[in-house]
Amino acid sequence: MGIKAIIFDVGGVLELSKSPHIYKHKGYRDIGVHEYISRKLGISVDQWFDSMDTTYAKSVEGKISKNETIEIIARNVGVSNKNFKKIVINAYRKNFKQNKQLFKQAFKLKKLGYKISILSDQWHLSKESLMNDKEYKRFSPVIVSCDVGIRKPNPKIYFLVLRELNNKPSECLFIDNQKWNVDAARKLGIESILFKDNKQLFENRLWKELWK
Repeated sequence: MGIKAIIFDVGGVLELSKSPHIYKHKGYRDIGVHEYISRKLGISVDQWFDSMDTTYAKSVEGKISKNETIEIIARNVGVSNKNFKKIVINAYRKNFKQNKQLFKQAFKLKKLGYKISILSDQWHLSKESLMNDKEYKRFSPVIVSCDVGIRKPNPKIYFLVLRELNNKPSECLFIDNQKWNVDAARKLGIESILFKDNKQLFENRLWKELWK
């Protein structure tokens, strides 16, 4: 097969939401995070979405800094920057759990000689909440949308990770939980798996080939 590098998404793959269903009116995933934040702020979930929507999108795409993100949304919801950041960090940490089984498998693959890397869309505060663990330093490169100013499925972010890995598309396996991200990678010639859960991933033919 010729795979030399595995590229992992974070939210929904290496970090699993405890409540991954979609909020029907707004299209947001990880509703547990947003329900927690709105409850702590004393506002409705819809009010929370309205207060952060535009700023959140700019943060994911790296168009504004983390400090600007915090300042704008904190002002919108009427709390201090410090309290707002604390609430959001706690929301992610309480509503996500690390996919320890997949981390373990990733590091085994690294010992077998594969490169393991990260390609993830995150806004500044979700990155700080979910990716502050020292284990993420064992991945290289770590490409996060809010840091590089591009988000999936823009082809530029895939080309960026390929350049950092110094591998051809056909030498990489990309694992993501969103179909549009997987489709974009496949169009570039990157072998890809749409992640649903560990059992489905570990039974996938492409994944099994890595261990031969």
